[in-house]
Amino acid sequence: MNKYLRLFRLGNCVMGIIGIITGAFIAVGFDILDHLVPIAIACAVVVVFMAGGNALNDYIDREIDKTAHPDRPVPRGEITPIAARNLGIAAMLASVLLSLLLFNPLATVMVIICAVFMVLYETTFKQRGFIGNLTIAGLTAMIFVVGGTVVNSTESTILFGIMAFLVNVGREISKDIEDMESDEGRRTLPMSIGPRKAAAVASAAFIIGPILSIIPFVTGELGPFYLLVLVADAMFLYCSYIVFTSAHSAQKYAKIAMFVALFAFILGVI
Repeated sequence: MNKYLRLFRLGNCVMGIIGIITGAFIAVGFDILDHLVPIAIACAVVVVFMAGGNALNDYIDREIDKTAHPDRPVPRGEITPIAARNLGIAAMLASVLLSLLLFNPLATVMVIICAVFMVLYETTFKQRGFIGNLTIAGLTAMIFVVGGTVVNSTESTILFGIMAFLVNVGREISKDIEDMESDEGRRTLPMSIGPRKAAAVASAAFIIGPILSIIPFVTGELGPFYLLVLVADAMFLYCSYIVFTSAHSAQKYAKIAMFVALFAFILGVI
């Protein structure tokens, strides 16, 4: 694959597009066809944004990646660290400029806030444990909320964004518990308070998310097919239990449950 596509991590960018479209569909259903232009622009924004974040990540982690990810273009010498940094900064700025084409001030403010937190994450928060977990979970959740915002229905995606935030917090902490041995030098939550207490925090996040997921059905916002979310809820509750003994299994099943929950929201709109 082209070295720049590998630097930008195209697969992650595609997931960002899916997040925008899903958020828009959750917000307005099949009326999404009336908003194709702003959705297309939002997809371009998220692709450029994520490409910039990944380039900055490869610049910041250039020494670590010599052993952790030696196949990436910076440690392989295909792209210089300075070029990766400059591309990352340029892409971040470009994502903000592209967001102006939405003619949606709220969406542009969201992109600016996300860009600030992405830079803070890569330069500072990543090494400080829990705040890094919160930042990544928040940035992930914001993709869906931006999808709703560009179709002028932000409120429709806020609850989904909160649930996405919570389960991603649980998954990020689970990953940190799993990676304790290789994370020497970082102040992750498990290293700060111990793996069992960190697992309790992750467990709480995995439990609160499913509790909130009942709200759309009770209020009648989503239809009967949305009840598929109960499968995802069961998986998250299992994650809340298994995280104490197998963080690897918890983060793996949480990822699967996220996709099931996503599908449930889409079905609930139909």
